Amino acid sequence: MAKVALYVRVSTHKDQTVENQLIALREWARAAGHTIVAEFADEGISGTKGRDKRPALDAMLQAAVRRQVDMVAVTALDRLGRSLPHLVQLAAELEALRVGLFVRNLAMDTSTPAGRLMFNVMGSLAEFERELIRERTLLGLDRARRQGKRLGRPPVPAETERRIAALLGAKTPINRIARLTRVSMSVIYRVRENMACTA
Repeated sequence: MAKVALYVRVSTHKDQTVENQLIALREWARAAGHTIVAEFADEGISGTKGRDKRPALDAMLQAAVRRQVDMVAVTALDRLGRSLPHLVQLAAELEALRVGLFVRNLAMDTSTPAGRLMFNVMGSLAEFERELIRERTLLGLDRARRQGKRLGRPPVPAETERRIAALLGAKTPINRIARLTRVSMSVIYRVRENMACTA
């Protein structure tokens, strides 16, 4: 049977505890004949946080990389993450390491053909979500253009461009010009290119 790591998470300390999640996962592992080799708990941490802000999640994935576990078990997908693309990315990372994922409330086990099918459906849904977001963004930009709204950064005032040109002419370092004029480096480079073209 598999060497299993349990991962649990709660968002707040106040009225939530990881203990109920651990009890449910321990019972599942015992009934399935698996050996629990580690338990990882992120307490008081939102599921929207990335791996760098969730030490237990990071430690669990490191254990997977070191081949210390064959499977990761969670009570629900939202314990791993809140967004579908993030969840799919995590599941894909585990799959690449040949580590199964068991999700108790879905009875999903990616070490089985049915579980892999469910994972692939999740991946398709994540891709669909990304396409919908992209389509909405493009439609919003198109509507703004039709309404005559100017898109992108506001233009740099001519007076600021003249000051940049004067500072460039005085051989002032670009990073200092950026601080003095409060514009991006790309604006300064554009002014410098224009100066070179008109020289």
